[in-house]
Amino acid sequence: MNHTDLVARARDWAAHDPDPRTRAELLALVALAETGDAAGDADDATSAIGGERSARDALAELASRFSGPLQFGTAGLRGAVAAGESRMNVAVVIRATAGLARYLLDTVGPGARVVIGCDARHGSSEFMDAAAEVLAASGAEVRTLPKRLPTPITAYAVRALDCDAGVMITASHNPPADNGYKVYLGGRLTDEDGRGVQIVPPADADIAARIAAAPPADEVPRSREGIVPTGDGVVRDYVARAGSLRGRGEDAAADSGDSGGSGGSGVRIVLTPMHGVGGETAERALHEAGFPDVHLVPKQADPDPNFPTVSFPNPEEPGAIDLSIELAEELDATVVVALDPDADRCSVAIPLRDGGWRQLTGDEIGAILGEQAAADPARSGGTLACSVVSSRLLGRIAAAHGLRSAATLTGFKWIARTPDIRFGYEEAIGYCTDPEAVHDKDGVTAAVRVATLADDLAAQDRTIEDLLDDLARRHGLYATAQLSFRVADVSLIADGMARLRANGIDSLAGSPVVETRDLAQGSADLPPTDGLMYVTAADDRVIARPSGTEPKLKCYLEVVLPVGDDGVIPRAAAAERLTRIKADMTAALGF
Repeated sequence: MNHTDLVARARDWAAHDPDPRTRAELLALVALAETGDAAGDADDATSAIGGERSARDALAELASRFSGPLQFGTAGLRGAVAAGESRMNVAVVIRATAGLARYLLDTVGPGARVVIGCDARHGSSEFMDAAAEVLAASGAEVRTLPKRLPTPITAYAVRALDCDAGVMITASHNPPADNGYKVYLGGRLTDEDGRGVQIVPPADADIAARIAAAPPADEVPRSREGIVPTGDGVVRDYVARAGSLRGRGEDAAADSGDSGGSGGSGVRIVLTPMHGVGGETAERALHEAGFPDVHLVPKQADPDPNFPTVSFPNPEEPGAIDLSIELAEELDATVVVALDPDADRCSVAIPLRDGGWRQLTGDEIGAILGEQAAADPARSGGTLACSVVSSRLLGRIAAAHGLRSAATLTGFKWIARTPDIRFGYEEAIGYCTDPEAVHDKDGVTAAVRVATLADDLAAQDRTIEDLLDDLARRHGLYATAQLSFRVADVSLIADGMARLRANGIDSLAGSPVVETRDLAQGSADLPPTDGLMYVTAADDRVIARPSGTEPKLKCYLEVVLPVGDDGVIPRAAAAERLTRIKADMTAALGF
């Protein structure tokens, strides 16, 4: 697009932008791009391009903001909050909601019931209001949750209120500059397995087509009539449900009938919501479950969209839970629970026998929660499910308890719709521990399950570390790790995958590859997806795939080592083997 066309496109977008703040921001950039003068809006233009104030920089920024509409897919919308068609802003949210409203009218007809929630990120409140007004004007019955709540409450509300759809304004654990727009379907738009689950094809493409056909944002009708706040009732019901899970899982995994019932507990929990919206809700749920000794990390307890104490607001990132572990050491805590900013993910750290602390991998948390679920006869559902890149240990656990297991495509939009699901997880610290109520990953209920497990084990003078060792002795040590390559040029990802497909891999860590599977070809149990799987004679497994949300090529590594008669868990040997496999995969990919 040449300079003249780009400026004209930006001016036209600004003319239809109903938000005066982003309209002024965009016009300041246009003025700077044309003349080198921000025309009185220097602050808007300067902040928009990171402090640079040349016409060339402004033009480059406009080119980025008009590189094409923000794409709507199975993750909904996600992008940086700023003016322009390629960013998250009120105008983009209005047009996206107009497309969703048209989809609901075409598939359900007038009167579709929709629930809307939001987190505390930049723009979340305004985006939620705009979405509610567009849906109300379309004739939908709109239910709005209180603002600044966890994503799992919206997922819960879709089922609890029998809604046809749900909208959650959140960017989960993305960087501070981002926000997003997530859609759930329910009610008359799906079957029971899909009720309250994030959208999958073809619904995403159907909605995207209607967004593309939507009029400019200022021409989309909006109304406050027909918007009904839910009040605190849905939140109270969700907290009560989450709190009740302790009683339903008393004997699971620990084989103990003495978990304290509905009374108090000696478990001391350090909890961080990572500057997100999960702190108050999770604390209430834990108290409801009978865990009064909960300590929030003070510097991370309150919602703050700037996430000042972490470089990246994801509990998996190095250093993200350092403050939590410091507090846990000070308080002699039983367990650390770390939620991501919208509280749909949950990480865990535990004290070790040697006096240190260790953050568990997502697969280790999946194993202990899977064992807890499998051992609990009160749980409904007969299937334990995980993504194909998660550990194979869950399948072994399911088989040992006479249950079925399923491996799905990555993402909870696939995991949570598994028929007859009892428990589901993905290695990226997402856990569905109460699928009857929440058909999505839920960090709050996962926190209650982890606290319950720690309490049950403590009744036997045992710990989560002991349970992990028991699982290794019973099934072998399944150790996992990730190898990621972040690229500036996304074409390098396709090049790397092409090299793997062309050249293959003969061995990993000295063991011959005995199975190569191109996941793009699909199978009877897994739809096609861009990925390659390698299994060695030693039962190592590697899956290489492009990330669905970041400019990364990811490799998911797993080794399986037996535990000898001496009962010693070969963790050091597994770590060394994973290191060797990382080196072999790096060489094979050519990065």
